[in-house]
Amino acid sequence: MRTSTVDLTADTARGAAARRTAAWTAGGLAVGAAVAGGLLAPADAAQGQAQRLMYLHVPAAWVAYLAFAVVLAASSAYLVGGDLRWDRFARAAAEIGVALTALTIATGAIWGQLVWGTWWAWDPRLVSTALLLLAYAGYLALRRTLAERAGGPDGGDRRVARPAAVAGVAGFLLVPVVHFSVLWWRSLHQQATILAPARPPIDSRMALALLLAVAAASAAALCVLAHRVTRLERRLGATPERPAPIRAGRDPAPDEPARVR
Repeated sequence: MRTSTVDLTADTARGAAARRTAAWTAGGLAVGAAVAGGLLAPADAAQGQAQRLMYLHVPAAWVAYLAFAVVLAASSAYLVGGDLRWDRFARAAAEIGVALTALTIATGAIWGQLVWGTWWAWDPRLVSTALLLLAYAGYLALRRTLAERAGGPDGGDRRVARPAAVAGVAGFLLVPVVHFSVLWWRSLHQQATILAPARPPIDSRMALALLLAVAAASAAALCVLAHRVTRLERRLGATPERPAPIRAGRDPAPDEPARVR
């Protein structure tokens, strides 16, 4: 069955079937990645078994980038077209990106303790990733604050959506800083593996396991995004926008009842 973003987020029987198919696909890829990473791929010659954290750490980081790219695209689409549905995509993608960035930092801390002997180092990649997490956590906090101040729902109010869209676009500027930090500054963190300029310095079995893990994480994130947007649409899609309050001294519109002063 053909699936698309519209099908996956449609609150219909076809949409639900597409989401189940995507979930089964993600599960199958996850099993394949676990087998390849745990059994097929060899341990690293220098890092030993600790290197297997790569099959969780790297996919979490890459899919967090993708989630923030969705925030960028959806926020830009809202600013251009004004469709609140794009704002809901941005909110859901930001939630996924924040969770995956936190997972990236946590797995990186464990990996660093096993390899470097420390949970944290003031390394450009680590610091920039922490700033990325704070930026998008702040984006979600901004949405909540604006919604509480406006008295409207987060995801169903233009007074929240427009400033949130601007923040979502601006926040993506940190993503290339994080990615290229290992090239721009001296860093303990290793440089690119799959996207290295020369031949990737990785065993082909490790590369297969890593690509399967990235595919599994991407498919799982797509499922979560679809479910989250569907729930937001179900809760907010039919919610009418609250009209702006009538200012003192302004004549009511023809369809507004006159107020007794």
